[in-house]
Amino acid sequence: MTYEPTELLTIYLDARNQRRKVGRLALKDRQILFEYDAAFIASGIEISPIKLPLRSGVLISDTGIFDGLSGVFNDSLPDGWGRLLLDRTVEKHGINRRQLNPLDRLAYVGRHGMGALSYEPERGDQTTHDAPLALDKLADESAIVLAGENEEVFEELLRLNGSSAGARPKIVAQVSADKKRIIHGQQKLQSGFTHWMIKFPSSQDVRDVGAIEYAYSLMARDAGIDMPETHLFRTKKNKYFGTRRFDRDGDARIHMHSLGGLIHADHRNPSLDYDTLLRATLGLTKNIQEAEKAYALACFNVLAHNRDDHAKNFSFLLNASNEWIFAPAYDLVFSYGPGGEQSMLVMGEGKNPGTTELQALGKKHGLKNAPNILARVQKAVTNWSRYAEQADVSAKSARDIADKIKVR
Repeated sequence: MTYEPTELLTIYLDARNQRRKVGRLALKDRQILFEYDAAFIASGIEISPIKLPLRSGVLISDTGIFDGLSGVFNDSLPDGWGRLLLDRTVEKHGINRRQLNPLDRLAYVGRHGMGALSYEPERGDQTTHDAPLALDKLADESAIVLAGENEEVFEELLRLNGSSAGARPKIVAQVSADKKRIIHGQQKLQSGFTHWMIKFPSSQDVRDVGAIEYAYSLMARDAGIDMPETHLFRTKKNKYFGTRRFDRDGDARIHMHSLGGLIHADHRNPSLDYDTLLRATLGLTKNIQEAEKAYALACFNVLAHNRDDHAKNFSFLLNASNEWIFAPAYDLVFSYGPGGEQSMLVMGEGKNPGTTELQALGKKHGLKNAPNILARVQKAVTNWSRYAEQADVSAKSARDIADKIKVR
């Protein structure tokens, strides 16, 4: 296959079953240029109000951390698992992954990224089918890809990936109401189904990581965290964690924006504090209740030892009234951060943050309900063993986690 770089892309916002032309991205002299469509400016819809506000003329990103893209478009790109699949797929067809520019990668995302942005022309093969998906088979194929073997499975897994972010292997799928049928996610929503994401273990994960993440979702829900529906898909070989997609309402797409993309912060180089998250949430949503949701999540991540709490693991949604709200929580699981520290500092503390820092955080932002929120999270975390039992977490994993999440 001969490589021809993508030098012009048209961007659309396909939110709430309405398509609007946002503007165009162009690659010229190794620089990425963007220009809003005049009609979109007139709509008043702010897809990225801090770093890409509505205005006419050619705009250039203020940072190089996203290879010249503005953060809102970088949010459409997969990283980790999804990037690996795309790289392996193009190299199978004789294209060096290093030749791909950011517009090439967005063209492969096309209409099937997270959130509601779409990119044309599309490069990827988007053929789908209604055959049931076998989770054990897909988990085995994912392990083969991680091991660098068997080129034949790359493209199918890439289609199933749906350009999702994160390092663990995963698929986007449609799941029946009784959770017994799982089919390809990148097609028109079938009657009786909803859009889900299902994860598989990576080579670095403990075998029961799916059960652990499900137990964390139960604990988070009891802690008052806004969580989408979750489920533990059980097979003869393993248990796989799944979560209903909150960027879909039926088949309608919802625009979402990560914290990192919103303020141009690189999640690969942790440098933020939860103070930044709360300030960004208040500034964007203008709603103290949304800030309380962010605060609750801060408390949970700290007390439940989820230290992979980087800037891409917090997002915002643009609702039907074109108002920003704090997105439901995701990627909540026991984890070690960089150097064993919290990826997101708490009032400057990353090595061993606890209730003292969390109390100070709530007080700084004037959250009157902060004491109640913190107490509710503490109560849930102290009941870890109950959630571990509900999810059939192994005795060893349950003990290891219990030793780390003692409330401080």
